[in-house]
Amino acid sequence: MEYALLQAVFLPLLLSPVAYLLGRKMGPTVATWFTFGLLLYCTFLVIDVALSGSYSEHYVWTKLFGEFGFKLDGLAIPFAVIIYVLSTVLALYSKPYMIHKFHELYEEHVHHSNSGSGQTTAMVESSGMASYVNKQSGLYFALYLVFAMGMLGTVLATNLIEFYVFFEVMLIPGFFLVAFWGDGPRRRISLMFLFWTHVGAVVLLLGFLTIGLSVGSFDFAAISEAKIPQDVLMLSAIAIVLGLAVKLAAFIFHIWLPYVHGAAPTPISALLSPAMIGIGAYGLFRLIIEFLPNTYAEMSIYLHIWGLVTMIYGGAMALMQDDVKRLLAYSSVSQMGYILFGIGSYSTLGFAGAEFMYVTHGLGKALLFMTAGILIVQCGTRSMTKLGGLAGKMPITAVCGVIGALTIAGVPPTSGFMGEWTLFAGALDTAVKENAADGAILRYITFGLGLVATVITMSYMLWMLKRVFFGKLPEHLSHVKEASWYMTAPMMVLAGFTIVVGLYPDLFFKDIIPYMKGVLGA
Repeated sequence: MEYALLQAVFLPLLLSPVAYLLGRKMGPTVATWFTFGLLLYCTFLVIDVALSGSYSEHYVWTKLFGEFGFKLDGLAIPFAVIIYVLSTVLALYSKPYMIHKFHELYEEHVHHSNSGSGQTTAMVESSGMASYVNKQSGLYFALYLVFAMGMLGTVLATNLIEFYVFFEVMLIPGFFLVAFWGDGPRRRISLMFLFWTHVGAVVLLLGFLTIGLSVGSFDFAAISEAKIPQDVLMLSAIAIVLGLAVKLAAFIFHIWLPYVHGAAPTPISALLSPAMIGIGAYGLFRLIIEFLPNTYAEMSIYLHIWGLVTMIYGGAMALMQDDVKRLLAYSSVSQMGYILFGIGSYSTLGFAGAEFMYVTHGLGKALLFMTAGILIVQCGTRSMTKLGGLAGKMPITAVCGVIGALTIAGVPPTSGFMGEWTLFAGALDTAVKENAADGAILRYITFGLGLVATVITMSYMLWMLKRVFFGKLPEHLSHVKEASWYMTAPMMVLAGFTIVVGLYPDLFFKDIIPYMKGVLGA
């Protein structure tokens, strides 16, 4: 289909003002369905193109940076599909959650305005509430569309400057979504998010400029064919790895993530955590392994160890949390460690497992954040000590939450099992091949410790499920009932998807494995 990727990327941006006006004039229901319909159409375009295999579009830009374009290949397809599938289903899920949030913020605002005047209840019930909700929902869905567009544009980019532009475009709506509708000290946390991710992006840009200026082009095709000067290689590779490690929330650079995921509105947490931070992994594949293979070979063992440390640290921190969303945030740190561990494995299976982990983490973690959102709306708390025995009251949420947890823990028949199995098979394969070399023992040790990290993952997931859904139902939750279909139907879609992908992993592996073989061969 001509211009399919151009439409899929730019329609959400161009029509975001329409979502704003619809929300403002006609309310959240119309804005929700408009956003959902638009993203569904764009998702269809991406999947339609992906089914035909590798595909690219190129457009004239400026002589300074060369042409820009969009490319779907074995690397980009899983990222692009998961980003838009999640964006689409979460648009529907957003409606009841965000209305609940707007009501909370309005009451808070009115309470501050009228403290001591005794008019609070009367004002909250006035038409001011409806007007406030309409205005806020229009703004929310407009920003939501730009956020989704930024993520897709980044993984389809064919030019370093284009990649950087989309990479930064993601941050701006993300910042406002947290600042306007987050929890706790949301403005301070949104500034922390902007600072950390923007500094990472600037370091990334320095690496891009070093490569682009030394090659004489910022175009991916030209860079892959060019011979980059040796003195530039390691310097630019380190800058790119550090810039992407901030996005990936790898250990040391993870500090912003638990705060932001804990504070962000839950539908946005369910996009930030599964979809956005994993784009750091996409960058490592595209910009380091594909373009700088020799430099990658030198740094692979360090990435492998860094991934292992991130896995264990994130898992250990998740075990200590009482707040469901903070537990899931630290779990995301740990899961990004798995991906980094696979990227450092230096094997086709390890690479394929790492990319497949992006798919499984996207599905599993979205399900878990959506579960957390339902707990917030229906139970009014995120604290696990105040929850328990909810499986009987919320059977659909409980089943979907359990499927999400099993996906993250890597239990068959969910997609998580295939991701972890392939990842560890790749790590062991490299250790066996290097048997006579010095690095073999180190790789055997990291493989063994990686298996320990999976035990930690299983522990915090089962511990969370037990505290939330099983045991005795607290008295104050006896009135709780299942959430609306806006929230449960999208969860059921994702729960079904993770099982289908677990049973038929070739839906993604048929694109991933040939690409990874080609990259490693190169």
